[in-house]
Amino acid sequence: MTTLNSKVPKGPIKDKWTNYKENVNLVNPANKRNIDIIVVGTGLAGGSAAASLAELGYNVKAFAYQDSPRRAHSIAAQGGINAAKNYQNDGDSNYRLFYDTVKGGDYRSREANVYRLAEVSGAIIDQCVAQGVPFARDYGGLLDNRSFGGVLVSRTFYAKGQTGQQLLLGCYAAMNRQIARGKIEMFNRHEMLDVVKVDGKARGIIARDLITGEIERHSAHAVVIATGGYGNVYFLSTNAMGSNATAAWKIHKKGAFFANPCMTQIHPTCIPRSGDYQSKLTLMSESLRNDGRIWVPAKIEDAKAIQEGKLKPTAIAEEDRDYYLERRYPAYGNLVPRDVASRAAKERCDAGYGVNATGEAVYLDFAAAIFRYGSEQAKIHGLHNPSKEEIIKLGEEVIEAKYGNLFQMYEKIIDDNPYKTPMMIYPATHYTMGGVWVDYNLMTTVDGLYCIGEANFSDHGANRLGASALMQGLADGYFVLPYTIGAYLADDIRTGKIPTDSKEFDEAEKEIKDKLEFFINNKGTHSVDYYHKKLGLVMWNKVGMARNEKHLKEAIKEIQEIREDFWKNVKVPGSLNEMNVELEKAGRVADFLELGELFAKDALDRNESCGGHFREEYVTEDGEALRDDKNYAYVAAWEYTGKPSEAKLHKEQLEFKDIELKTRSYK
Repeated sequence: MTTLNSKVPKGPIKDKWTNYKENVNLVNPANKRNIDIIVVGTGLAGGSAAASLAELGYNVKAFAYQDSPRRAHSIAAQGGINAAKNYQNDGDSNYRLFYDTVKGGDYRSREANVYRLAEVSGAIIDQCVAQGVPFARDYGGLLDNRSFGGVLVSRTFYAKGQTGQQLLLGCYAAMNRQIARGKIEMFNRHEMLDVVKVDGKARGIIARDLITGEIERHSAHAVVIATGGYGNVYFLSTNAMGSNATAAWKIHKKGAFFANPCMTQIHPTCIPRSGDYQSKLTLMSESLRNDGRIWVPAKIEDAKAIQEGKLKPTAIAEEDRDYYLERRYPAYGNLVPRDVASRAAKERCDAGYGVNATGEAVYLDFAAAIFRYGSEQAKIHGLHNPSKEEIIKLGEEVIEAKYGNLFQMYEKIIDDNPYKTPMMIYPATHYTMGGVWVDYNLMTTVDGLYCIGEANFSDHGANRLGASALMQGLADGYFVLPYTIGAYLADDIRTGKIPTDSKEFDEAEKEIKDKLEFFINNKGTHSVDYYHKKLGLVMWNKVGMARNEKHLKEAIKEIQEIREDFWKNVKVPGSLNEMNVELEKAGRVADFLELGELFAKDALDRNESCGGHFREEYVTEDGEALRDDKNYAYVAAWEYTGKPSEAKLHKEQLEFKDIELKTRSYK
């Protein structure tokens, strides 16, 4: 085992990034024209990186598996993006955002990276406004913002509709300008299937044209992976089915360490599962928790009556409702972090107080907010002695202006009016904090191979605060990577074009073609989805919101058995040289079947609870996560050695010099 070098600069935390930028190696504009960079993935992280690097003068090849970068998964991010602007004058600052993020991640993140993230967050908002992103504004015309879980300030900037969509359009506009200039060569409907190393350095990729099936070689002086997280290892998650871990897993198998796979976030405000046929869970923005109050019946007989369809939630008196988050966490109430809110919902539902037919749902109720806003609006409109109906009508208009698209979506899916009846929500797999290990420069353990956004092991620690994913993606792409990659590429200004006819490219391509041919020629009996669903059930039931030693050991064994059966009996219809979605899925599920085992192995190895990693054996007296800072204050970075079961552990010790390491409390 080696101790990993994070390459964090010396000096006070507030000066690290400034000093780094002032002393970093640069590439002059004329030399940038001689350097090629591959960016795999064109979501917020990859798209912003591709645009920024091309603007600087590098030659960029960008790869998207969808038909356009506009379809990246961040398009579904509804709630907003964090930044320490302190517009509300409520006490926000770079340090406060840094502190909240480290605390929200249960003290399992690298201080220097998090502070840098907080430091550049304000510039992200300025960048996006300049791009024309239509952020919400208050009555005076200033940018509006709201609060999200785990913080005591308002720092979440948002756009009507879906914030992620608007940010992507801004990012995509910047990309399009560079595509038009010829500085970005765009490869839509392409999937990276391997990275190519020459003399130990990343020098290109093998990609498949998903329309024609053609295998292509692409070379560059550096490769950037920005392909998102691995939440679909659970099959049923908030991610679209195309979201996958293939690029990240392939570079792991070529020497990039994979860190903290067990740290996966469960999102508390999702529309509950409606049946076994689903392939995606609908995410509802966490911003709803600003105004919605979360509750279950206080009496078990009321819960049973609701489950059986004999009782409506509106019939339950106020004194017979258990607003359990407000009860357990008075300081934060409904705005506790996601991991805390999710586990609290699970605890109530496991105790029998769930409120749908399956018993796996809690209420998110807006009645109090509607009445509060309505009363305020009545005063603003000069209405004296308004009726209850008038107050409710005015209040509903305010709620519609804030969350109308979400309420509409909920009603279409559930066929119930959330203005009149409380919404039902339940936790679901969402963002992954684990991922490819990177140092302060965002470089992996392979020279010239970078990883940004959700694909890396992240700045968030063991849990992510809401609205921080968009912040990290754009921070990495716009404001961090352009500096750090330049320092590396300064040594490549005389290298010249990297040839693709070398033995390294030959070997990588052969390996890929052999695997694809195996899938097509293997006349098995079960579909790819059959295996993905089996894996997902094991992951959710035994490596989900709560884990224990017994279940984790069972999960590892079961995943191994599923994987063995997959390679014997998977059936992939169609041919190689055509658009073949089943063939795409086969490669991705093969990766998930290895990743799932490493995930469980990491969870078994970490004998503590922290953030999204909750071991039932390690809890406080009141049921909260019990960290072990003496033995587990490190990043677990796994080296691939041939099998997930034989992965080798490397540790990066986490040092806390600017934040006191203490038990997290939201009470």
